[in-house]
Amino acid sequence: MISQAETTYWHHIIPALGVLLLAGAAAKSVTELTTTGGLLEAVLDLILLSVPGLVMVYVGRWLPNTSIEAELYPRIVAWVFGGIFVMGIVLGLRVLHPGVNVQFTFGTQAVLLSIGSIAGLGIGVHEARALTHAKALEERNETLERTEDRLEDAVAQLETSNERLEQFAYAASHDLQEPLRMVTNYLQLVESRYGDELDEDGREFIEFAVDGADRMRGMIDGLLEYSRVETQGDPFDAVDLDTVLDDVLTDLQFKIEETDTEVTREPLPTVDGDARQLQQLFQNLVSNAIDYNGDEPPRIHVSATREGEEWTISVRDEGIGIDADDADRIFGIFQRLHSVEEQPGSGIGLALCERIVERHDGAIWVDSEPGEGSTFSFTLSPSTSHSAEPPATSSDVTAREHSSVRIDR
Repeated sequence: MISQAETTYWHHIIPALGVLLLAGAAAKSVTELTTTGGLLEAVLDLILLSVPGLVMVYVGRWLPNTSIEAELYPRIVAWVFGGIFVMGIVLGLRVLHPGVNVQFTFGTQAVLLSIGSIAGLGIGVHEARALTHAKALEERNETLERTEDRLEDAVAQLETSNERLEQFAYAASHDLQEPLRMVTNYLQLVESRYGDELDEDGREFIEFAVDGADRMRGMIDGLLEYSRVETQGDPFDAVDLDTVLDDVLTDLQFKIEETDTEVTREPLPTVDGDARQLQQLFQNLVSNAIDYNGDEPPRIHVSATREGEEWTISVRDEGIGIDADDADRIFGIFQRLHSVEEQPGSGIGLALCERIVERHDGAIWVDSEPGEGSTFSFTLSPSTSHSAEPPATSSDVTAREHSSVRIDR
């Protein structure tokens, strides 16, 4: 490395050469005037010698304000002297060549040497800037590589952390099942054996405890399913969403019939995904649309639109709606907008929906206003083997009676 003193030394060589050229230009012009009296020749010598000198003085003052590193200054000076040396060789060869009769005056020789110095200066500065730029790029690449390595390490640590969290959630949820089942069984045993000896408050307390245990079991089941979205999912394959929705409406037939729900639908596409998880996604959204219907019979519409390389699937209802401030919060795990008394459920259904959609590299959101209904939309990638859009027609589907599944927001 070059010290600060050495940097200053090399920095002053170039303007010093420029000052020498200026002094030589002045001396040559004065000599020309005093010896020959030729004003024009004196002015030409002054211009031809002083211009390179001014350039070198300017460059010497300009260098410290550039990005060129000080350690490259000696290379620039070397190129300056190299230019002078090359021009000197050219002049020497002219003298030695027997066939050349042209006689260069001293002034002409000085001008040629000064031009050689300027050419060397230009080459040196250009090379120094190129080397500085190359070094900056190299340092930037090294920084990017270090950043990339840190990001890869962070991603690996995050994946390990997520895996451990999933293992913990599964283990904790699984291990909670048995003691919770024992609590429920013993409460029911107490009720059956000593129910006649309990007063109304006692029976009500046991009923509350059993109901709380049942809700806890539902939350544990939801947490287990939530933790298994990544690790226990099926491989992706072409999935016909029309078939998926048919299965969901069949599973929810009794609930649809009981609530006088009307479901209308448009043809849905075939996408790449996990059929079992996509069925869970539709079941949660349709079930929510039924649960949060308000006073009127539920009206639900399922549609699909192609937007670029993605399908946007929407489930619209005419229910109670959601406040805009709660539009993001509802996708959080165990986040509820209503009490258990108002709407039963574990509060994990939409969190599970978001986790499923994220596994499919999509996004899910809700557009809603209180009292105006809600439209839950999510994006999925089309199947590579079934990319054609379905025909633009719609049909009404009235579900038949079957079992009911209730999953809460």
